[in-house]
Amino acid sequence: MTKAGTTLVAADAPAPAMPLPRRRGIELALIVVAVLLSVYGYCAVGLAREGTVPPGAAGYGAGLGVLALVAHLAVRLRAPCADPLLLPIGVLLNGLGLVLIYRLDLETPDDLAAPTQLVWSTLGVALFIVVVLMLRDHRVLQRYAYVCVVAALVLLTLPIFFPSVNGARIWIRIAGFSIQPGEFAKVLLAVFFAAYLAANRSALAYTGRRVLGVERLQLPTGRVLGPIVAIWLLSVGVLVLERDLGTSLLFFGLFVVLLYVATGRTGWIAVGLLLAALGAVAVGQLEPHVHSRVEDWQHPFASIEAGEGPNQLSQSLFAFAAGGLLGTGLGLGHSILIGFAAKSDFILATAGEELGLAGLSAIFLLYGLLVERGYRAGLALRDPFGRLLAVGLASIVALQVFVIAGGVTGLIPLTGMAMPFLAQGGSSVVTNWAIVALLIRLSDKARSRLGVPKGEEATVETGHGVRAEAAR
Repeated sequence: MTKAGTTLVAADAPAPAMPLPRRRGIELALIVVAVLLSVYGYCAVGLAREGTVPPGAAGYGAGLGVLALVAHLAVRLRAPCADPLLLPIGVLLNGLGLVLIYRLDLETPDDLAAPTQLVWSTLGVALFIVVVLMLRDHRVLQRYAYVCVVAALVLLTLPIFFPSVNGARIWIRIAGFSIQPGEFAKVLLAVFFAAYLAANRSALAYTGRRVLGVERLQLPTGRVLGPIVAIWLLSVGVLVLERDLGTSLLFFGLFVVLLYVATGRTGWIAVGLLLAALGAVAVGQLEPHVHSRVEDWQHPFASIEAGEGPNQLSQSLFAFAAGGLLGTGLGLGHSILIGFAAKSDFILATAGEELGLAGLSAIFLLYGLLVERGYRAGLALRDPFGRLLAVGLASIVALQVFVIAGGVTGLIPLTGMAMPFLAQGGSSVVTNWAIVALLIRLSDKARSRLGVPKGEEATVETGHGVRAEAAR
């Protein structure tokens, strides 16, 4: 339209949103493959040990398939844009863990763990469904940061008042029922760390005094440095009182990783490694239980040389060596010689012996893919809390896999932690399903914003209300 020689052009309409592929069909197809692979492993164990398909194979496949299908329907209903790989990876790892535990149960008919593990897996999937359906927005968790840290400290403290199990005070056993509170505490601490660092990242990034006059070596003031020192003392306290090297390393490593992500300062990694090394050396010298594990790590074949027979670590190394490249085959290994921890701490040795280096590498790739998808969701999120929470949850899995795999292969001293999804342990499998559920929610939020028209504004909820973010 023209007026007085001037041409007026109507404002451009907002760009239409690009359709976002939800890929729920791909997720369902991958779940079917994961269930079939698990059933195949179950049948392979029976054929190798008894020469026939186990009578419970159909029931096992149906049970695992129903759990996976219900979880998939929950994701399709409440998180349609979630990453399509997270749930299938969890189903495959959980299914493979049940197969390995069932295989070891055949060596210990008086101590069957697979049925109990299946019950715990059902509870874990149920918690997964509750989180996916009920948690509409992950930012709600930021309001309960201090509630989470108090609950985590209570859970960490409770095992101190119960008898030690295998030299460590990390279990609560009442009337034959046992849980490991530290498994639940790690998720609660991840929520607290993410909320704390999201609110204080600017202060933590402040460069304070120079150290020894070096310009690049600068630390924040004592008031700002206090939180990381407090977390360090807390992790060492857990190590001393509960004799649990793995939990303390996990908590401290989680905090340092999130601190680096929040501030972008590599100096925090140096400080964290230094404090962790000092604490580990001190406790390794003073605490007999931890000291014995350090000695076993330094001299894994000392018991054989002394005529006392192989210990757990040496048996684990023998199992990995016997597996070779392709493994002995499911059901044909001898990792049960490791002893009472074969189904828990050393479950990875069974995978290494019977699946070989190829199968072990595939398992590590699954863990790596799970962690990578968590990091990807964090990078795509706009709000600092969600970004740090996604990175923290993925780092929990990464740190736990590294600590456990490093211990059973002789890379680092043994820690006594449970391999995510694979090892026997109800608290562990329930917690890991909760982690996958939270990553599902975070990835749904991250991927759904990709379909919002450019130029629209997003709102981010904080602990004090809602504020408008910058336009995309």
